[in-house]
Amino acid sequence: MLLVLFLAGVAGFAGWAVGHATVHTRTVTLSASGTNSVSSTPIDPHVAAGAHDFTLFACAQCHGDRGRGGVSPDVPALSTVARSLTPAQLRRIINHGLGESKNPTKPYMPVWGVVISTQQVSDLISYLRAGLPAVPTSEAPAIPQGQGLAVEGATLYVRYGCINCHGPNGLGGVPNPQAPDKKIPGLSGVAFRKQFNTDAKIIAVIRSGSVIGRAPIVSMPHWGGIIPEQQLLALVAYLKTLK
Repeated sequence: MLLVLFLAGVAGFAGWAVGHATVHTRTVTLSASGTNSVSSTPIDPHVAAGAHDFTLFACAQCHGDRGRGGVSPDVPALSTVARSLTPAQLRRIINHGLGESKNPTKPYMPVWGVVISTQQVSDLISYLRAGLPAVPTSEAPAIPQGQGLAVEGATLYVRYGCINCHGPNGLGGVPNPQAPDKKIPGLSGVAFRKQFNTDAKIIAVIRSGSVIGRAPIVSMPHWGGIIPEQQLLALVAYLKTLK
């Protein structure tokens, strides 16, 4: 009899523990910034992919966090204009670029047509048309502080999307079929160091970009007025560490 009562007590306690755990269970997502956020509503996969692409292709660096603007008076806030444009219009802007291509003092949105895939453009459009909602883990990488300019520059190289065209470690080789040399140049090696043999020359080309023609030729955006001076120095410090 005592054994039966003991087993019944154990079963009852186990049932209470399971029920208690079920009531208090919730889904917690750890964001890239290290903060916890509770997710209760599923996010459309295409909208989520678009949010990550928005970060991957450095859209936030010109259009602001979640497209809210505030970076440059020459760059619009996407949160106010994206829904007023049709998907076809958005696709054309992403693929063909937009801005004053001949004025290096003004920001210029690059021609992404060869670098970004059709699916990625569709996902970006889904994200824009959805109102650029917050999506966990889609934040840009945090910029290291107090670890030297080269370390900061390595993160900025990713944060500003340089890696998408110039490749990991600045190795280049991304196809650019309509350009004279058929590819996007690297930012390392003997040829690069010979042409850009001073910090000033490297900073100048980052500021002015390299708009060599219309789409489908991939062009480098004008970063002047977007990237602060200290970050330009950090990017140069990183590039100088490459092979």
